[in-house]
Amino acid sequence: MGRSRGGLTTKIHALVDANGLPSAIKLTEGQAHDGRSAADMLDGLHPGQILLADRAYDSNALRSTMDAQGAWANIRPMPHRVEPPAFSPFLYRYRNLVERFFNKLKHYRAVATRYEKHATNYLALVKLASVRIWLRHNESVT
Repeated sequence: MGRSRGGLTTKIHALVDANGLPSAIKLTEGQAHDGRSAADMLDGLHPGQILLADRAYDSNALRSTMDAQGAWANIRPMPHRVEPPAFSPFLYRYRNLVERFFNKLKHYRAVATRYEKHATNYLALVKLASVRIWLRHNESVT
């Protein structure tokens, strides 16, 4: 939990698959930059996979890491870039899967209200809610 101008805040970083189900979750302080915290979460990407991320993750270091892993980073470039990298607006539309995951996560009161004071307990609640989202996706309808 970190202190920012808005008070004590925490950011949840999530990596979701093509179905919108979480594969990696991490907490950082509210004042921490998004791009710096993403590097250790992206070790699980394999060659040929595509990373869809918003502008906060746009950095040359992250793109070179993805190139070294054989994955492609489709990240909307910052507007001040002199030479913007390749970007596909068509693929970028599928980034809403992570937004939908966060919407499902906020349905759990313990996650949305953030009553837990310790980051480890809060991360456990987020992971428990993620497991419930996984189970709801995989449960049989018959």
